[in-house]
Amino acid sequence: MKISSVKAVFFSPTGNTEKVVSCIAGQIAKQLGVPMETFDYTLPKNRQGKKSYGQMDLVVFGTPVYAGRIPNKMLPYVQNNFEGNGALALPIAAFGNRSFDNALIELRNELEQNGFHTIAGAGVVTSHVFSDKIAPNRPDEKDLTELRGFADAVAAKVRGLESIPAPIDVRGDDPIGPYYTPLGMDGKPAKFLKAKPKTDMDKCKGCKLCAQVCPMGSISEAAPQVVTGICIKCQACIKKCPTSAKYFDDAALLSHVAMLEKNYIRRTESEFFV
Repeated sequence: MKISSVKAVFFSPTGNTEKVVSCIAGQIAKQLGVPMETFDYTLPKNRQGKKSYGQMDLVVFGTPVYAGRIPNKMLPYVQNNFEGNGALALPIAAFGNRSFDNALIELRNELEQNGFHTIAGAGVVTSHVFSDKIAPNRPDEKDLTELRGFADAVAAKVRGLESIPAPIDVRGDDPIGPYYTPLGMDGKPAKFLKAKPKTDMDKCKGCKLCAQVCPMGSISEAAPQVVTGICIKCQACIKKCPTSAKYFDDAALLSHVAMLEKNYIRRTESEFFV
């Protein structure tokens, strides 16, 4: 099958999903000898209007896993703002070492619903944004080698396609179940939906970077210690603050992080479906 362009599409507040999708998309484009284009819908200014693709496009579409699924605040955008028009697609779920649960199959279903034809998919381990102790520095070199090998297999499949295949078979529940319930150290649900980042004003230099990288546009540029809207706990403001002025002190969130550090520091491997 003839492909004229590979598109890398992702939501990536801390850069993990971008790294994974760009690696895969770049390798496929190299193997097929076509250009790669990028669309990053992380920031509100980029989520304007619809994106349309066509039959000669291959779209590598990545999302981080939040509570076992597509981030709930991004799900409506994914559902309503992408038109496949027969484009081939690879759903990619980037997860922080615990499990991708139903995120991959949910993304596959949404892409198929939007007129894409999914021909491969992957659940890829990345470092957990809540803790540097969980899957640190992943994807590492072993992971990147696997990602490039997966991309090579996808490129070979594309070259051999003579007709549109059935949707790629990936692991997950269909119909999609509820979002994963975060647990604390006591094994009970950890309720931290209303938690928001705090600011150490002695460290804050007023650079406004936290406001600029917030995917929800919820941090005030005039007063960076003020969170004016919803917080999805993506950790972008914390990871990207040059003076480490941002932090969370919510007890339920910290208990959940401690539970993850206790139970999920073992190495989990990515899963590939071609």
